[in-house]
This record gives sequence, structure tokens and C-alpha cells, in this order.
Amino acid sequence: MSGLDPAGIAEQLDKAATTATAIPQLAAEVGLDVDAAYGVQTALVQRRLDRGERLVGLKMGLTSKAKMAQVGVDEVIWGRLTDAMWVPDGGSVDVSTYIHPRVEPEVAFLLDRLPEPGEPLGAFTDAVRAVAPAIELIDSRYANFTFSLPDVIADNTSAAAFVIGPWSPVPDGLDNLGVLLEIDGRVAQVGSTAAILGDPRRALDEGVRLAGRHGVRLREGWVFLAGAATAAVPLRPGAQVRAVVEKLGTATLKAAS
Repeated sequence: MSGLDPAGIAEQLDKAATTATAIPQLAAEVGLDVDAAYGVQTALVQRRLDRGERLVGLKMGLTSKAKMAQVGVDEVIWGRLTDAMWVPDGGSVDVSTYIHPRVEPEVAFLLDRLPEPGEPLGAFTDAVRAVAPAIELIDSRYANFTFSLPDVIADNTSAAAFVIGPWSPVPDGLDNLGVLLEIDGRVAQVGSTAAILGDPRRALDEGVRLAGRHGVRLREGWVFLAGAATAAVPLRPGAQVRAVVEKLGTATLKAAS
């Protein structure tokens, strides 16, 4: 790893995102492993912070078997969210600013205090102020949406944008709520919150643990995206997207035509 240039790799990924231009995978060529990839992610997000963005939370990736199979990797990962990624519920995005955008339904948490690694699920409602349905827009910066695990970690887990629906109190159970992803009023994906590590609350525990390995602690008031409940669906110009989560409500997103 002595020959790695995290800042240089981050610059390539940042340029790919800001110009909506796909690049080849990097990890195999430069010998990037998982730990070093998180270092690149840190440098990549720091470039956004240096432009005036601010951190507003964390997100999990590959928390469902469907997503692991879809992209060909097999380990849960985490990334950072900034305020510039946050699209208001019902808001719109310009798909021409992305390379190959996809959308997926998620569950979002609003943190009330700092959770501790390994904290029992019974203490979950003390750490989480509210829960909401959400949509994540992902957009890998790699050609053909194909990558290795270190590649996607370095690319901030393909994070691009997200929408959060209305917040509500945490219900008694989150482990098997029905989930729909609708495109233009038609059901595109059907799933369950059980696809998110068996229970979305476990995703928070994983996020605390994994981010903590790299010196990152979740903050009070941050948003936490627990992961996708279904496989992702390509986002086309003009599309109307709606995520429906049983007991939690809906979140909507429009793609400018």
C-alpha cells in the first residue's frame, strides 16, 4: 500500500462524478484493499466538504442479498451523506448530471443520541428519534456499473442523492414491513424490510461498528440510511418514483425530462 495515492484516486472519482463521465475500475490496478479504500472515501468526501458541503449522516450499502447479487460483492459497507445529496420529498433531479442513476427504497433513521457499538436492539428507540421511508439514488462512477468491493467503497458506496419522506415515531416492529418501489405508478420492485440484514435496526449497529473502525462516530441529529430493501431500478428522464414502506408512508422523487 506504500505506493498508493489516496488523494489522486479521490480526484479521479470526484472528476468522474462532477463531469458525469464513467471511469474504469481502479482497485485491481493500484492494489487497493478495503482499509485503503475507506481512506480514499475519506479523501473523496473531504473534497466535497472543501467545496462547502457538510456531513449530514451515513448510509449503509449491500445490506440485502438482492443488492449483493446485483453488483457481485458480498460484504456490508458504509458511506457518507452530505447536505448537497439531500433532495426534498417530492423534489426533482436532473438525470443528465449522473452517469447511470438507479433508485432503491430504503428506511431512514433520525439519530437522537450517539449509539454505542453492540448496543442491544432494546435500546434502539432511545438512540433513534424518528423513522421514515426513503429513496436513495445511487450512481457508480465506474463503467457499466461494475466494480469490486474496494472500488465501491472508495467511490463512497455509489452515493449520489437521497429523499426522505415524513418522519414518524419508531413503530414496535421494523423487521418485516412490506416495501414497494413504484415507477410512473407501476410496481417495479416488491420487498420487505427483512431484506435489510433481517431487521433495519441491525444496520444501525453495523454502521456504528464499521464506521467506528475508521474513527467515525455517528452524531446527534444525523440521518442514517439503513440500506435497500430491494434491487435498484434504473432512473429514466421524466420518471416519477415512489417508495412505500408499510406503517411508515411514502417518499417521492421526480426525474426531470
